[in-house]
Amino acid sequence: MKKYFDNLRQYQFLLSELVKKGIKLKYRRSYLGIVWSMLEPLLTMIVLTIVFGTLYGNTDKTFPVYILSGRLLYSFYSAATKGALKSIRSNSAMIKKVYVPKYLYPLSNVIFNYIIFLISLVVLAVVSIVLGVKPTIYILQAPVPLILVLLLSYGCGMILATIGVFFRDMEYLWSVVLMLIMYTCAIFYYPSKLLASGWAWILKFNPLYCIIQLFRSALFGEPMYIYYLIYATAFSVLSVIVGLICFKKKQDRFILYI
Repeated sequence: MKKYFDNLRQYQFLLSELVKKGIKLKYRRSYLGIVWSMLEPLLTMIVLTIVFGTLYGNTDKTFPVYILSGRLLYSFYSAATKGALKSIRSNSAMIKKVYVPKYLYPLSNVIFNYIIFLISLVVLAVVSIVLGVKPTIYILQAPVPLILVLLLSYGCGMILATIGVFFRDMEYLWSVVLMLIMYTCAIFYYPSKLLASGWAWILKFNPLYCIIQLFRSALFGEPMYIYYLIYATAFSVLSVIVGLICFKKKQDRFILYI
């Protein structure tokens, strides 16, 4: 682990350049540029509110905030893991020419998506104020789920980056898995009815759902649910450890498959 951080310090300039490159490529030939990172979740929130709020008779005026908070965290996780999955193959030309610690590629993908995610939180803050969701002392809990979703995305990203080199179809399979994850994150519905049924474990054992609920607790002025905190923390840290171990063991063979 010490060697990992030593390399990170040594190549921090390259990492920052990879992050800048990722942001530039994401918004290349886009007139709106970084503004789209705030406009897109806002438009999605409006559509989901109309479909799952108005049409289903949900009169809670804070429902758009509920939707947007879950949508933003899920969107970051989705974009970060998909980017990390393709990071080694998409940088194959550089990997073949010069030596660079290969973990920098999935790491840079996660970081630049995280920066865009943090910028998009401005929209959440504005919508919350407009709809009367006032910050309370519990807003100080917000950094915890924000750090956990970063760890979870990086850990899963490292695992996926390793698998993606040897198993190209993982890119398509992961898109299907992400769809399943989305529907078990309670992004656009209240989980109370599902938790009251026999399918409660589907949500409670989804670490991303736990992180989203922790974030919503901070946003709506509620104390953290300890089970969600412990489970999400353990799963996120474990995913990072497993991801780093798998990546380190297989990285020398990447050159043979990219």
